[in-house]
Amino acid sequence: MRRKQIIIFLSGMLLFGTAFPQDKLVIDLTAAKKHALNYNRTIKNSGLAVDQSQEKIWATMAAGLPQVNATVDYNNALGADISIQFNDSLPPSKIPIKPTSNFNLQVGQLLFNGSYFVGVQTAKLAKTLSEKSLKKTEQDVVSQVVEGYYLVLVSEEMLKILQGNKDNLQKVYRKTEPMVKVGIMEKVELDQLSVQVNSLDNAVKSAERQYEMAKNLLRLQLGVTAETELELTQPLSDFLEPNWVAETSFDLSENADYQLVEVQEQITEKQIDLQKASYLPTVSGYYSFTEKLLKPAFDMSPRHMVGLQMNIPVFSSGERRAKVKQAKIDLEMARNSKALLEDQLAIQFKQLRFNLNNALESYETQQKNIKISREVYENLKRKYEQGVISGLELTTADNNYLQAESDYLASVLEVLQAQNALDTLTGQVLNN
Repeated sequence: MRRKQIIIFLSGMLLFGTAFPQDKLVIDLTAAKKHALNYNRTIKNSGLAVDQSQEKIWATMAAGLPQVNATVDYNNALGADISIQFNDSLPPSKIPIKPTSNFNLQVGQLLFNGSYFVGVQTAKLAKTLSEKSLKKTEQDVVSQVVEGYYLVLVSEEMLKILQGNKDNLQKVYRKTEPMVKVGIMEKVELDQLSVQVNSLDNAVKSAERQYEMAKNLLRLQLGVTAETELELTQPLSDFLEPNWVAETSFDLSENADYQLVEVQEQITEKQIDLQKASYLPTVSGYYSFTEKLLKPAFDMSPRHMVGLQMNIPVFSSGERRAKVKQAKIDLEMARNSKALLEDQLAIQFKQLRFNLNNALESYETQQKNIKISREVYENLKRKYEQGVISGLELTTADNNYLQAESDYLASVLEVLQAQNALDTLTGQVLNN
């Protein structure tokens, strides 16, 4: 019963809404994965982040390439002049200030800057980090698609079982009606069947809603509209392997979270180099060309000018030294986080293997139980039709049979979910 509640709870987490089918998507699990990789909006955003990181690399590199700037100015003193008096006995000489206009073209080039080279390397690592983040997003989304696909199949199977059971009981009910009328059976037998049929009718309606909610969740993961009709071409039996075996090995390098931490560690190492580069001088050169569009009466400025500039850090009262130490501490913390993640992933792998083995044992047990409960129900139904047992015994057997079916489907879902979680952890979910 608890497993059935788990299924209902997982399905009920999605807001249910009535769908009006317009488009139809017919897919198997492989096609569902590919569709999500192409159309899921979360993956699209991660892909845009990769494109953005490429532009950041170029922006960083461009800072060390030639920079060209041009300016044009115009100055007018509005009739003012310059007064020059060479002798107190003579009146001052006045020189009018003519309007001036200049065109200036300046080319600058960074020749050496340690921070620049480290910055370019860090920007490239940032792109690698965004690519790893994209891969992790793809793995997470595909894992959700796989689980959503399974949930739809299980919900559909449960709906079929309930509907079939309801149809069978309705047939028994119709056969019982004339027997009650002629007095072969008591009316209480018919009433008990009526209660069971009504309960099954409610269960079927609830299963229909859960089935639609499961499809809505899958629609969201696939990146399609709520109006898109889904048709899953693979039955649940395609995923029930006869010889399930949990993986015994785990390569950390295939785990998306571990790959992200590794790149983060490399970026932190570069931060140390970046702080150390602040001790180095910065050398730049420039060329300037000035064209006088409106010349003053007295002009001595040259048209062409070249120059070099070196900025040498001399003393920062220990600021640079403190920043280098901070970067080293950040690196040590990053390495500790990496080691912690290694331990966590190793434990998680063991736990997921345990979960899968435990789910497999439960699945095997439920396989036997479902076979027995189905046989018991069929036998008791025949006995009821022969008048050997009461309607109460039949409805009890029917409830037991439905409970066994529910437990069986829950065990199937647990196995599939455990296998999917293990594939996601080991990085195999995109390949399977």
